[in-house]
Amino acid sequence: MSWPRGVKWKKYYANPKIDTFLTIQKCVQQSIQLLLKKVFMRRTQSFLWFVLAMITLSCNGQKEPVDSKKDQPTKTESHSDYLFAPNAKPDSTNIPNDTFVPLFYEGQLAHWIRTIHEDPKGNLWFGTNHYGVIRYDGEGLTYFTKDKGFGDSRVSAAVVEVDGRIYFGTSEGITQYHPEDASFSYLTTNDGLVHNEIWCMTKTKDGTIWIGTTEGVSQFDGQTFSTFAIPKPNVSNPKALISCNRITSILEDRQGNLWFGTDGYGVCKYDGNSFIHYTKADGLCDNTISGLFEDSSGSIWIGTMFGGISLYDSQAFKNLTDEGLITGTEASGFYEDTDGSVWFAMEHQGVYNYDGNTYRLYNQDSGLGSTGIISILRDSKNRFWFGGWKGLFRFKNQQFDTITKTGPWD
Repeated sequence: MSWPRGVKWKKYYANPKIDTFLTIQKCVQQSIQLLLKKVFMRRTQSFLWFVLAMITLSCNGQKEPVDSKKDQPTKTESHSDYLFAPNAKPDSTNIPNDTFVPLFYEGQLAHWIRTIHEDPKGNLWFGTNHYGVIRYDGEGLTYFTKDKGFGDSRVSAAVVEVDGRIYFGTSEGITQYHPEDASFSYLTTNDGLVHNEIWCMTKTKDGTIWIGTTEGVSQFDGQTFSTFAIPKPNVSNPKALISCNRITSILEDRQGNLWFGTDGYGVCKYDGNSFIHYTKADGLCDNTISGLFEDSSGSIWIGTMFGGISLYDSQAFKNLTDEGLITGTEASGFYEDTDGSVWFAMEHQGVYNYDGNTYRLYNQDSGLGSTGIISILRDSKNRFWFGGWKGLFRFKNQQFDTITKTGPWD
């Protein structure tokens, strides 16, 4: 195996299992331990090569400091800068030069598209792994990067408000976008957030924003944060991938119950008064949760990192991988389409569509250029987007198109 020419190790190293990049300055020891855990959890040749490369190369470039917000005042507004003029054509967009690995194809938007959201004006926002967030406004692309005022390079979640404000969850807290003057402000542990490393966000019916972090859950009412403590169940030999306190996903179901996906402790359901835990001992396929989703029938889809998907109908769990209905063990990107069918991604397999009767797999044979999809959205113009490893893809006429800076967008 040979590493691609042009790989830069000066700032980041990859963490493919959790789809993120971690700074060397932050947590070298913790993340090398994580990589070793993953080798033993899923012994693959690629991970062994990766660990070997990490041991050899992780010290390169540590003399160059990593940008930090410690010296910046919280909630200080910073105006965003365009990487090209707002009226420029899409093909004039330039991806930032400080890339981790070479792009896979000419004009690729980013190495990873982690999140896809649409604002009230129809703009599409793509959260990336190390370019901050990208906006497509119908005319061209704008990269809001860390050196242009965006809070951090990695975007893991977002909440879009009806007035166009957007809360982006990053590795350095929350970056809030203000559409009235295209500025950003920041919310961090200095403001009461329990931890700056954010993994998920959701807004509940009462207007509260719930934030899952590496060290637990915060609630935000628009003004102040409060920490929400979740008790742990009795799990024999729990194996946290990142942190035993990490919350990977949050869901409010139609009854108003809150569901929390954890790192090694299964799923916790909160009904407003008490907690109910579901783990492998209760029939859950795995205790490390990667996603939570409720479909229109009220069934809860529970994606995991190492066991596939458990479908919960309020009575029992149906484990789709164990029953041979799907292949793969790591699930993400749940989405219910306008026809009621459910889409989801399985790493190394592709994306599935379930129409209520049949699970249909779409992969390279359908034109899908990646088997690492983690985000799915149909926008208000009926365009169907899939984001993940290798960038952005569009599904149209039962085929996938690879999206470059010049499209196709329509």
